[in-house]
Amino acid sequence: MWLSRQMRGQQPTADADMGMTTIAGDSVGVVTRGEVRALPVYGPGGYIWQPENGAAVLVIKGGPGGEEQCVTGMRQGTVPKGMLPGEVYLYGPGDNSIYLRKDGTVEIRGTLVINGEFYKPCTCGQEVV
Repeated sequence: MWLSRQMRGQQPTADADMGMTTIAGDSVGVVTRGEVRALPVYGPGGYIWQPENGAAVLVIKGGPGGEEQCVTGMRQGTVPKGMLPGEVYLYGPGDNSIYLRKDGTVEIRGTLVINGEFYKPCTCGQEVV
């Protein structure tokens, strides 16, 4: 009996863990209790994200013994002042962001490119004669 208990595989100690990315991209390397490579990245539907090197990420563990792992996200950034429940704020490197407000307003910060062309506001009817 003692021997059979000693031979059992260890149960995973956690179903999720925080880690630090060591390899960026869509199949990342992460250090949690040791480095694991080629982890798939999962996110909400319609949203594509690739973590940068050195990002603190959430790693979900599953399967027998917890050996199947994936990166699911990272700690949320600072919530914009006055943000209401249900609103969405997307941000990326630099000072780029898209803010979808409850009242239907869309705020875009950064350079807007539409169909490969830089956006120029229409000055229709405002030409100087």
